[in-house]
Amino acid sequence: MIPNLDVYRPADTIETAECWELSLEKADGPSLLALTRQNLPQVRDDISENLSARGAYRLRTAGAERKAVLIASGSEVEIALGVADMLEAQGIGADVVSMPCWSRFDAQPAHYRDETLPEGPLLVSIEAGTTMGWERYVGRHGLRFGIDGFGASAPAPDLYDHFGLTVAKIAPQVLQALQGRL
Repeated sequence: MIPNLDVYRPADTIETAECWELSLEKADGPSLLALTRQNLPQVRDDISENLSARGAYRLRTAGAERKAVLIASGSEVEIALGVADMLEAQGIGADVVSMPCWSRFDAQPAHYRDETLPEGPLLVSIEAGTTMGWERYVGRHGLRFGIDGFGASAPAPDLYDHFGLTVAKIAPQVLQALQGRL
């Protein structure tokens, strides 16, 4: 929400290194790396290309016919992968898109943005920050999971459960939203 500020929320060590590199290269304004204190699993192992440079990329392609696209940043990419696993186990295809930097994604050509976040499937955002702003990616009929309050304090697993940012709480809501579409 600050003009000309690239905000990066990397999902693992590879994305952190990629975002750090992009921050160092940026000559026309500041960058911010929002890192988690949580121990996160490695979600990528391919380092042949800086995928974070486009702001968002398809981390996992649906195995079954794609019905949903789960978009997440930072520590919530792990949750999106878990939700996708639950959906796929029920025969519902779900792409997972890691979006470490909105402003970089917004600067991509329309065909890339449309390919990454296509019309048709249910678009779902998952972020431990505010849901504000995600409507630009999920549209009016998509789902946004996040924390729209301030001041809660507890261990991360307790807060995630309280605010519904768990695989067990998100997957049923995605399934329910898809019921009218299937």
